[in-house]
Parts: sequence; structure tokens; C-alpha cells
Amino acid sequence: MPTAPAAVARSRASASGGKAVRQVALSCRADGDHEYFDMAIDSDTLKTLVGDEVARTSDIRVVTHIRSLLIEPTPVLRDWDYGVKDQQFVCWTVLEHHPSNTGIAYCEDGFGPTAPWGLVALRGPHMSMGMDSGWFTTFLQAYFGSVAAVLPIWRVFKTDRCGVRLPITPETGWDETWKEVMRLREEDSASSYACDTSIAFERE
Repeated sequence: MPTAPAAVARSRASASGGKAVRQVALSCRADGDHEYFDMAIDSDTLKTLVGDEVARTSDIRVVTHIRSLLIEPTPVLRDWDYGVKDQQFVCWTVLEHHPSNTGIAYCEDGFGPTAPWGLVALRGPHMSMGMDSGWFTTFLQAYFGSVAAVLPIWRVFKTDRCGVRLPITPETGWDETWKEVMRLREEDSASSYACDTSIAFERE
């Protein structure tokens, strides 16, 4: 499938049945011509959605880190691997983490509206929307599920045979926490161990 184009030409509003329709223009051909897509979302609305979620997060480390990675919402055409041949949907990139070549995008189609926030590649051969496991109900779910969440906010959580789940380690990095998870899983097969954070956010 072709690589998804990412250049935004401009935005405009058109009249349709007396009702304003937001449209986004993407450079999607080599000759520089544009194709217009009607959108129920726009850049300002997305910034408000993200801002409202981040504002509900009490952990200043997370708030500061997310804000450092946010970009002006940018529409990108991405391949949809579960539809007809060469089908694409417009996904709005809102966060970029260049060290991992990954970002967070919003899409009303595909896995949306139930899971409109997805983990996507920023460049390279894997520019499709990917699988459903990479799409989430909220922006913060996508952030905590991404490799961009590199902060030392992770803990080992133990679930015993009675179903009681508690954190058993202090906060540390992702890699260190997972090493401890794997060690404990080998030593104690009767309990369940997982890497998670104690930071409160809306979960699935």
C-alpha cells in the first residue's frame, strides 16, 4: 500500500444544504493537487479534548511531559487494513515522540468512534492505522500505552490468588519494572505480576 501523505494544504468551510461543513485539504498526489475531506472534528476541537484530559491529571510529571510532545493537530491519510483495497482514513496526529518514531493520532473512522485514539508511526513503511490493540478510548489511555511514556512512573503490581491487586515496588522506569515483573513471574507462579502505574486516569 502507498505511504500515507501528511502535508496539510489548508482548511476551508463550504455550504452544504445551508449548513457549514468543515473540510480539510491534503496534498495526496505527486502533482501537488489536493483532495478535500469533510470532517466532524477540527484542530481547535482536538486541542480542547486533549487539554481537558491532561488538565484532569494531577501528576505534574505527566502533564509536563505530554505538553512537551504535543503538536498542532495535523491530518494524515493512513491506510485502513481491514477495508477495501487502498482504503484510507484521515487521522489527526496530536503528539509526536521522535526518539521512537511514534505518535498519538485521533480518527473518527476505522476503530473510532469507540476507540478513536491510536498509536501510529510518524514516518517510514508502517504508516497504516495498524491493529485494534493500538487504539484506545481516551487520549491518556493511548499515552500510557505508548513508548512515549518514558517517565519513572511504573510499578510492579501483584494480584494474589484471592484477586487482591496491590503495587509492591516503588516507581521506576519501564524497562527496570518489566525486568522485576519477569523475575517475580518465574519465582511465584501462583500470583500474577504486571507493570502498571498508580497514576489515576480513566481506564477501559
